[in-house]
Amino acid sequence: MELTTEAKEQLDTALSVSGLRSTRQREHIYKVLLTRRDHPSADEVYARAKQEMPSISLATVYNCLDTLVECGLVKRLNYERESSRYCPNDGDHAHFMDEATGRVYDIALPEDFEKVVAKVLPDGFKANKVKLSFTGYAPVDLESNRVALSAK
Repeated sequence: MELTTEAKEQLDTALSVSGLRSTRQREHIYKVLLTRRDHPSADEVYARAKQEMPSISLATVYNCLDTLVECGLVKRLNYERESSRYCPNDGDHAHFMDEATGRVYDIALPEDFEKVVAKVLPDGFKANKVKLSFTGYAPVDLESNRVALSAK
């Protein structure tokens, strides 16, 4: 399976802006992340990558993931005592880690989220970026890795 034209263009542009070039390995790792958006660890990415590219090394996977994070295509998620996880969702969203399963979900944020944050900050403060992360317990029957924000 190949990257879509749009994903390939995003990758090439992000790498170029960072002064880097696209490689087969970077393309493959990005494709692995886009195929199953379940916030895998580097070891999980490595296991998936080896299925189609048996010669890829764990060091190469780590280097590719670092590069994708540095050029802004992928977010690195860190939870206490857990391996880093990787998220290719470039939209504004929060994360929720289920303490029972270790699974991480994307949580949609309301459209006016920036205004809400601005109201919380003390006068004179301006947030350029907000990282919102929850831990707790998710419903057992969730199929999707993306959870829409429900109106309450």
